[in-house]
Amino acid sequence: MAVEGTTSTTSIGMALGVGSGIDTAALVQQLVDKQFEYRNATLAKREETLTAQISASATHKSNITSFASALSSLSRSGNLATQPTSSNTGIFTVSRVAGANLTELNARVEVRQLASSQTVSAAPVADKTAAIGQGKLTLTFGTATVANGAMTSFTPGAGTPVDITIGENVSSLEGIAAAINAANAGVTASILTDAAGSRLVVKGGTGEARAFTLTATETAGHEGLAALDIGVGATGTTVGSAAADAIVAVDGVQVRRETNSITDLVPGVKLDLVSAQPGTVVNIGKTLPTSALMQAVQDFVDTYNEVYTALRTDLDPVTGSLRQDLAAKTLKRQLQELTLNPLVAGSTEVPTTLSHIGVKTNRDGTLSLDSAKLSKALVNHPGQVEKMFAQPNGVATANNGLSAVLDAISTAAASTTRGLGASELRYTDAKADVVEDKTEALVKAEALRTRMTRQFASMDAKVAAYQSTLTFLENQIDAWNKQG
Repeated sequence: MAVEGTTSTTSIGMALGVGSGIDTAALVQQLVDKQFEYRNATLAKREETLTAQISASATHKSNITSFASALSSLSRSGNLATQPTSSNTGIFTVSRVAGANLTELNARVEVRQLASSQTVSAAPVADKTAAIGQGKLTLTFGTATVANGAMTSFTPGAGTPVDITIGENVSSLEGIAAAINAANAGVTASILTDAAGSRLVVKGGTGEARAFTLTATETAGHEGLAALDIGVGATGTTVGSAAADAIVAVDGVQVRRETNSITDLVPGVKLDLVSAQPGTVVNIGKTLPTSALMQAVQDFVDTYNEVYTALRTDLDPVTGSLRQDLAAKTLKRQLQELTLNPLVAGSTEVPTTLSHIGVKTNRDGTLSLDSAKLSKALVNHPGQVEKMFAQPNGVATANNGLSAVLDAISTAAASTTRGLGASELRYTDAKADVVEDKTEALVKAEALRTRMTRQFASMDAKVAAYQSTLTFLENQIDAWNKQG
């Protein structure tokens, strides 16, 4: 029907003016355009405004999110935190534990013994795929003494022994090694091959309490597993190294640990032991991230100014796309408060805000850096400045560092309830309504055009009839005059 109506209207429109001589088609178009001119202009302007508001909301939400994310990554990287140092990396190396405060770090460490694991090898066999025996191997952990490659004593620990079944399909050296590893019981098995043949090697974890025995229970008629026995009196295996704890003295106090990677001796520092040199004391010191912090503060100021300037432009009371947006105004206010709000706890004698370390607010709201004041703060209160920028836990609470505070601002701005996220959704919905209104206006305009076209077509037909009658009368009068 719509197609037929359109064709009919088009045909009528093409005929308009034939009888009257008036360009009624153009007249109809002008009347329709005039009636909907204000409505269409209003909708177009509204759509343009909403498009700008959607774009601005998304842009500033992205800006603050990226700003917070970049600062958070830098804060968590450890590059802005005090790092531990070792005076002899040939004995042990050091690294900072995430979240540690090392401003008071100072320790003396002596490595008297490295932690080691028990390693046992069996006698070589010619064919690692040939069957050895069937039954089960019982793994027991405890403490042991070793002399000349043999276990001379063993004290079982409190753990429950683990049975490893050795069936027909895993009775070879390869199969036995695979069965031990599949048990995932705290030891690993491998096969070493050389000119003498292939031998089973079983290795436990480091620490004195990680010594182990492996006792065979053989299936009748399939003997042979006993050759792999590990323990006191075993003759088929050799203990290559014994299980032992690391022995370390911290400031003269001796302690034992089961591994060579130690995180609970010097607060905030991980020690990785490399070699034992009894009598040699290694100093643990620290290196301050002075240059990195100065660069971080300058980078923060530069990035802040970019984010703030763009936001200020869109909040201009006359030309700004977001001049009436409450979320954008809230974001601007929160950014302006960054330099004055306390970022870390502290007394009045130490810096707690950005303004205390030389970050100043200019008249236009942008920031600038007093490098001399920052340098002084880094000399007199390095720990306070570090806490402002090197917070690792990311909990958005007061007095918890700049990264946490900026994360909180970013989260609020991205909120789809009250933040710019909500603004973006609101503007998008409003734009969709405008599109519907434009479609509705177009339909109404087309309906009016059709109605007026038909009305003018009727008028034109009547005018044509009047003109035909007038022509007839004129011709008749001319004929009468000629006859007279």
